[in-house]
Amino acid sequence: MSAAGQNVKRVTVMGAGVIGLTTAVKLQETGRYAVTIVSEILPTDPPSARYTSQWAVTHLNFPEAEQETFMIFKNMVETGTEAAALLKTIKVYQYFKEPRPSPDPLDFFPDIKPIAEDKFPGPDIAAGLEFTSISIDVPRYLNYLLSRFLSQGGQVVRGHVQHIQQLTENPGIFAGRKPEVAPDAILLCPGLAARSLGGLEDQNMFPVRGQVLRLEAPWVDSCLSVAGEKDIAQGSIFYAIPRSSGLVVVGGTYGVNDWLPVTREETAERILQEAIDFFPELAPPEIRAERAPTVEDLRSLIVEEGCGFRPARKGGVRIERSSVDSSDGKTIPIVYNYGHGGWGYQSSWGSANKALALLDEALV
Repeated sequence: MSAAGQNVKRVTVMGAGVIGLTTAVKLQETGRYAVTIVSEILPTDPPSARYTSQWAVTHLNFPEAEQETFMIFKNMVETGTEAAALLKTIKVYQYFKEPRPSPDPLDFFPDIKPIAEDKFPGPDIAAGLEFTSISIDVPRYLNYLLSRFLSQGGQVVRGHVQHIQQLTENPGIFAGRKPEVAPDAILLCPGLAARSLGGLEDQNMFPVRGQVLRLEAPWVDSCLSVAGEKDIAQGSIFYAIPRSSGLVVVGGTYGVNDWLPVTREETAERILQEAIDFFPELAPPEIRAERAPTVEDLRSLIVEEGCGFRPARKGGVRIERSSVDSSDGKTIPIVYNYGHGGWGYQSSWGSANKALALLDEALV
């Protein structure tokens, strides 16, 4: 429902990554808020390391606190919503180099079961789990969120926010207009920019660099991942996650405080070799029918490679309320919603619901 009526409050959301877009959609669809997104980068822009949501790779793998988001995505698939075409139900084979805790935080999946040792993809695997999940075609899903937001009457202004104080003015200032009516509240979803945003400058924020390859492999319909604590500490993980588009995203890295905004050739080679070692099914079926596949068989499947910075935060996600004074002395509520690291999609709707509850407490 689009916002209308005298009691509607004006809200400015900073940020158009998956957290900002989901939050903006949630607020706009209540009918209680007229929302404007202010962001320097939008989903329609070319991919870049600065816009991590475009490079994110995800299947829904939630601890208990994030099951709310899983249920929303599950409902999208089951009810055949517009977003259903962007989601893919997949079988997940997740391998670990350390024993799993008991009870396991993944036990909420109804069909979860252990994988037999003779199926392990390597000698150093300690445990494996098989379950059904959902993968997201990330670039198209971001544009779906933007379209859904605009169709409900939401507004978007492209602008580079240097200081929170700028957000206390009408968003039109970023389009060169004079300040008019100030917003009634501000939602901050700046991702990694929270580290440098004036008036916030959250030094607990840090990047976790991820590098991936996108392969054209529509025959792949399952996800495989392999990780160990030592690997993660060294910045190395492996995963292959198919999307509804026929692309498979293969990675990756976990580079804490690694700020390099371009891909590393040696990392791409390592990813390709691990893809053959752990998941040879990525190679075309006709090749596998004749011989064992090699790295060279995967090169021709590469559509794109890139990297991004997961917006991680010491102390975890920040979802809380504060306030800021505008230039005319008005106190404006602020709700923070950032610091999700590599779990933005998995927690997007649950985080948006928490942010909405905080906003309602301040304004309703």
